[in-house]
Formats: sequence, C-alpha cells, structure tokens
Amino acid sequence: MKPQIFLNFPISDLAASIAFYEALGFVNNPSFSDETVKCMALSEDFFVMCMTRERFLSFATKPLADTKATIAGLYSIGVDSLYTIHKLVDAAVMAGGKEIGELKDYGFMQVRTVEDPDGHSWEVFFFDMSKM
Repeated sequence: MKPQIFLNFPISDLAASIAFYEALGFVNNPSFSDETVKCMALSEDFFVMCMTRERFLSFATKPLADTKATIAGLYSIGVDSLYTIHKLVDAAVMAGGKEIGELKDYGFMQVRTVEDPDGHSWEVFFFDMSKM
C-alpha cells in the first residue's frame, strides 16, 4: 500500500471548517465522515480529519493546544502558480479563514499563509524551478 497522510485537527465548528477546506480544494469523503468528524481529501493520499473537540479528545493523550494563541504546526500546500496561490487563499479567506501577513516572495518561492477558523496555519506556496 502506498503511504497516506492523515492530519487530525480538533475543531469547534464542523460547517465552518468544511467551508474553509473546500475553499482550499479539499473534498469531503463521506465514507470516513459522520456527525462528529469530516474527512476532507486533498488527493487520494492526503486527508484532513476535522473532528469535534470531544471526538478528538477520545484519541488525544495530552491537553489540546489553543491554536488561536499558539502554533502547533505549519502545514503547506504546493501549487502550480502564483495565480493559484491567490485563488485558493482568497477563497479560503472568503470562507472564514484569516490571512496571516502578506505574500512572501523569496525569488524562487512565493508564499501566502492562511489560518482555518480554529487557527491551524496553512502556507500555500509556488516553487519557480527556473529560479532555483
């Protein structure tokens, strides 16, 4: 079996999280979803499991972090162009996300950062291989 990645996030509002992740290009997989968890697929190998806090705590071995006040991780999505960065981040903001800072241009890479409604940070980036 090919490896798959599942990120599991405690969230406070399933509907708000679904709207945010759909704006970033994720699709709900109803086979792994119920009223307490929504499986959001970016590809056949990459998933975000949006879990109510209560459901998440049934798996957790430590107290939950306050991701609106502290950073628990930085998650990144590589895309094919600067245009796609703008399209996805703008849509994510319209769907309830919060942009953090401005576009960062490192010459070979451009990045915009957006938080989901619970404060989980996502970088959307484009590598220009011709400038590497």
